[in-house]
Amino acid sequence: MKKLILALLIGGLMMTGLSAKTAVVYFSATGTTERMAKSAANAVGADIFEIQPVHKYTDADLNWHDKKSLSTIECNDPKSRPAIENKIDISGYDTVILCYPIWRSYAPKILYTFVESQNWSGKKLVTLCTSGGSGLGRSGTDLAKYAKGADFKGGKDFTRANGEEVKKYIDGLLK
Repeated sequence: MKKLILALLIGGLMMTGLSAKTAVVYFSATGTTERMAKSAANAVGADIFEIQPVHKYTDADLNWHDKKSLSTIECNDPKSRPAIENKIDISGYDTVILCYPIWRSYAPKILYTFVESQNWSGKKLVTLCTSGGSGLGRSGTDLAKYAKGADFKGGKDFTRANGEEVKKYIDGLLK
């Protein structure tokens, strides 16, 4: 009887999430990436966190035609690290899925602020992006270089994908 109770307790603990935990962490300036991130989190049963910039980006800040717009200036400055308003703690997660838009073929610099602020030792990292045309490019591998200690599993553009497509992709990466 004691063995049965112990087996039920262990099984119950594993089913309540004490096994591998996944977090979706996203940055979205226009809402497109937010929709994809929420769909992904729902599909894989992950907790979700939004990276909130101290400076909220306006339409003028995001105007990629304007060489003086804030997003253009940040993209052209390799040392740019925009401040994050909220604290996100990934210490309790085994896998982190970063979701972000592509700005001028790269991840926004606020993603670098985030990855440099975390301890990635022993964590799996997956990157998912939304893009108006340039795709993921090397943004995932670039971010992984700054996520010291992370096991980078891969990344993909999911601009026009549903949650089930994202789940299938992530499940394949994490096998």
